[in-house]
Amino acid sequence: MPKKLYLDKQSVDFYEKVKEISGETITLCDQCGTCSGGCPVIEQMDISPAQLMRMVMLGDKEVMDTKTMWLCATCNTCTVRCPRELDVSKVAEALRQIRLRQSIDQVKIDEIPKDILRELPQIAVVGAFRRLTS
Repeated sequence: MPKKLYLDKQSVDFYEKVKEISGETITLCDQCGTCSGGCPVIEQMDISPAQLMRMVMLGDKEVMDTKTMWLCATCNTCTVRCPRELDVSKVAEALRQIRLRQSIDQVKIDEIPKDILRELPQIAVVGAFRRLTS
């Protein structure tokens, strides 16, 4: 008998964010493992591309602690072989984007003296901050 799976709001929000950034309908993945079978760097990964897709589908943020998203070579072998035409590399790229956007700004505007702040080129100040898109 199939079991229903309920996701909390945080898991759904995480899934929706990955879906939005990647542009992929991740829930179409049927976990056939073809992506993992064709991946040329799978031996270096800590979880397979199929596992990565499953964790994202479940909104499991622990996927952000894996090194698979960083090792994806974006060679598109998985995409070519996927019977659902999903692009796993876009999902990995979305995860990388989410991680990078979580980084702390290198410059703290409050710590810059106002007289120096007035003299800094505006483009330098703006460029020192990450986009507030996450």
